[in-house]
Parts: sequence; structure tokens; C-alpha cells
Amino acid sequence: MKTSEFIKEKVREIKEIVGQEKALVALSGGVDSSTVTVLAHKAINGQLIAVFIDDGLMRKNEGEWVQNTFKKLGISVKIIDVQEEFLKELVGKEDPEKKREAIEWCFYGKVIPRLCREHGIKYWLQGTILTDIEETKAGIKLQHNVRPDLNPEKYGLPQGITPLKELRKNEVREVARALGLPKEISERLPFLGPGLAGRIVGEVTPENIDLIRKAHQIVEEEAQVLSPQPFQIFPVLLNDQATGIREHKRAFGRIIIIRTVVSEDARAAKPYDLSLSFRDKLTERIVTEIPQIVRVAFEHTPKPPATIEFV
Repeated sequence: MKTSEFIKEKVREIKEIVGQEKALVALSGGVDSSTVTVLAHKAINGQLIAVFIDDGLMRKNEGEWVQNTFKKLGISVKIIDVQEEFLKELVGKEDPEKKREAIEWCFYGKVIPRLCREHGIKYWLQGTILTDIEETKAGIKLQHNVRPDLNPEKYGLPQGITPLKELRKNEVREVARALGLPKEISERLPFLGPGLAGRIVGEVTPENIDLIRKAHQIVEEEAQVLSPQPFQIFPVLLNDQATGIREHKRAFGRIIIIRTVVSEDARAAKPYDLSLSFRDKLTERIVTEIPQIVRVAFEHTPKPPATIEFV
């Protein structure tokens, strides 16, 4: 199906399903949820309630950036501050799947049902794509937006609508461009559902979130010069310490891993060949601007056997 035909079909489908009711979309600012938001806005306009769930695990100032970006598109976005709820659920959890489960429970079991009750929501839209579904079914990784064990009645969730479930990431980008989304969104690097929690090996504490958020901002700033752009580039904070030198003294500090890959559709990926000068500059910025970090390492494993995300 051509992109223009896909858009017309999905707008018609959303309009037909929602009818005169209200629908909710949780907009993260990534290309998937952004594309769904614009499709829904075209279909039902004022019946759509768009929210940014500030769980404390997003990029720096992400909520305000999303709000301002979509205001220019004529779409109002409300920021919902639930940071304390999410951090409380994550206390003491180090296992990657346990962290995902805690975040998903807080999102699906608490926040979304509460918003739906408050606003009388009958439907909600998600940016689930085909790769998310395939990886969850294959047992590779439980994706945040694919819950085979989710009981809508138990959690009080409205009927879900997933317009992008037949598409892969590259196809979603095509739709985003056709919808007129700015390049900052249509070409934006993927950002995983659990947010920065998925880029911390070990417990998700306020200190660890602060460290990885700073590293993430540096990596994304520097990555803008890369050509061609990688499919994904991001830092990971390890749970170990290594010997370093600060103020001419021996010091134990934290370790950052940089993961960079090229991929067409996320089903397979190869390492991106970063130049030595780029690695030098990125390393210098991280260890200078984040004193707690004393080592930066660059990871070089294809998918498979590794997944694209580290945690």
C-alpha cells in the first residue's frame, strides 16, 4: 500500500472506531507515537487527548520540547508528572525484565487507567510497530507496548487502537514525513519505551538517571554530525566501577558503554564504524562534563547475537 493510501485508510479506520467518543494517546516524542498522534488528530481532532507521561526516565526537558513542537502543529499536549510513582516502583530492582515489568505496571495498571477515568476515555492509541510484536512473540524481549498478559478489564483500560502494527521503523518514518512531521521527529533516533531505565545496568536510582541523562544528551548532540546517520547510538551506564584519576589522585568511577548500529528495520543490525576522531571527542566530553565517569568504551556486536538495546 502506498503511503498516501495508508494514511487515508488509517484516518478512516480511527474515525470509524472512535465515533463520537474521546480517545487518549500517550505521546513520547518518538517517531512512532508522534505519527499515531498526527493520524488521530487528522481523524478525530478535538476528541483526541494527547498527554506526555513524565515518568522521570526521559531525555532532558523532553516534555516541554514535545509540548512546544506539537503546539506548532496545532495539537495541544498536556504534561502529566508521575515521576515519584515510577521511581517508587523501581526501588531495589536490577533485573532488566523486572524493571520493565515495574514500569509497565505503573504505566498500564495505574497511570493510563486513571487518566481514562478522569477524562471519560473510551479508546486509546499506541505506536506499536511490527518489530515490537515479533520480538515479544519470539521471546527476545518483552516490548513495552506489547503485553500478551495484559487483561484490559482487570486494569480498567479502554479499547486499544494500534494503527502502525503492520509497519516497520523505516516505513513509519515514511508515513511521518508524508504527514508533515518535522525532521527532528521523523528522523529522530529511537528511544526505548522504558526510557533511561533501559540504559542503566543495575538499579534505577535518581543518581544513575542523572548520570545517564547527561551522557545521553552529549551523545545525541555529537551524533548530529555523523553521515550517514546511524540507526541507533546511545550510552549505557554500567553497574561496575573502574580505576580512574581525578585531581591527580586515584579514584574509582563509573563506566559508560557507547552502542552504535546501522539497520533497516531493527530485525538485524551491524556495528556503525565510528571514526577515531569522533570517539575521541565524545569520550573527552563525557569524562570532562560528567566527573563521575572515568571510562568510556565502545561496543561492537551485531544483532544477532546481541539485541540493539543493551539492557
